[in-house]
Amino acid sequence: MRIVITGAAGSVGTALLRRLAQRNAEGAGHEVVGIGRRLPPADRPPYDTATWTSLDIAAPARYEDLRRVVRGADAVVHAAWLIQPARDPAELARVNLGGSRALVRAVREEGVGHLVHLSSIGAYAPHPADDRRVDERWPTTGVQSHQYSREKAALEAHLDVVEPQAPQLTVTRVRPALVFQHDSASEIARYFAGALVPARALGRVPLPVLPLPRGVRFQVIHADDLADGLVRIVEQRAGGAFNLADEPVLGGRDLGRALNARTLVPMPRGLARAAVAGTYHARIHPVKPGWFDLGMSVPLMDTNRARTELGWQPRHAAADVLEELLAGMREHAGTPSPTLRSRSAAKPGSRVGT
Repeated sequence: MRIVITGAAGSVGTALLRRLAQRNAEGAGHEVVGIGRRLPPADRPPYDTATWTSLDIAAPARYEDLRRVVRGADAVVHAAWLIQPARDPAELARVNLGGSRALVRAVREEGVGHLVHLSSIGAYAPHPADDRRVDERWPTTGVQSHQYSREKAALEAHLDVVEPQAPQLTVTRVRPALVFQHDSASEIARYFAGALVPARALGRVPLPVLPLPRGVRFQVIHADDLADGLVRIVEQRAGGAFNLADEPVLGGRDLGRALNARTLVPMPRGLARAAVAGTYHARIHPVKPGWFDLGMSVPLMDTNRARTELGWQPRHAAADVLEELLAGMREHAGTPSPTLRSRSAAKPGSRVGT
């Protein structure tokens, strides 16, 4: 199969390249093409798995180049999505919505048979009152106070329109939980921790207290488990939507153990949000308060469809994934990809994205 991957030098893309290299070693014979705005060294694993094209998929002047890259593909996996620069919402919308819609158009015009869109748990509407797990039928209307969630939901709505118009195209929406791995630790620290957080001390130096909003619970998935699900979807040409998350659901106690906190201090949600907003506007960290709204609102996902229809079984326990991420942060872990570069090698003022 010829598989084209946008955002192939990012966290999910890197894990997907690793998994495809394993499948090729098993005899799968996939031809892999990576698209990115900033390319990794093509002679370093796993990036040597692919041939590479440097391309901003949102640039109108490059649209014909985008068509040429996807031409002849059996599947296109869309894993490109900007999270930063958070203070430039127009740039985020240009790439995330404009670029994604251009890719969907190119896929249709070139007759590609399968489009796999990496959506998110963040596309879902807020959780039900009883906090039960939801399956893929839960509404994807997002959390309106956060741009990331609104844009993920908007692209799913766009695909809702496209699918009936393109019966030859199989569309798959993959909705993962928070995606972590050792190699993405520096990237995640840049996105969410900021320069003032002493990453090398995380989980190593005991915290006397850890204030947390009441009712914290979240799901994570190791990037390799997500990559395995993506490869199964591509090889089986499985359509529809799939929730992917490792088990079990994590909560405040799990976070406290991982951070070596001696005492957890529950905070009212309103007070916690105000603290996040105040410190963001003071430029102490890069986390917009909408991320708080999203984290406290997303539902818990049921992953039964992926397990039964794809034969997917996660290999990582959720608590171990969190520990691996924190270990990577302490080590300033990264890869040769510009997106996943080590935090110790980061340049002041540099832009980040997939």
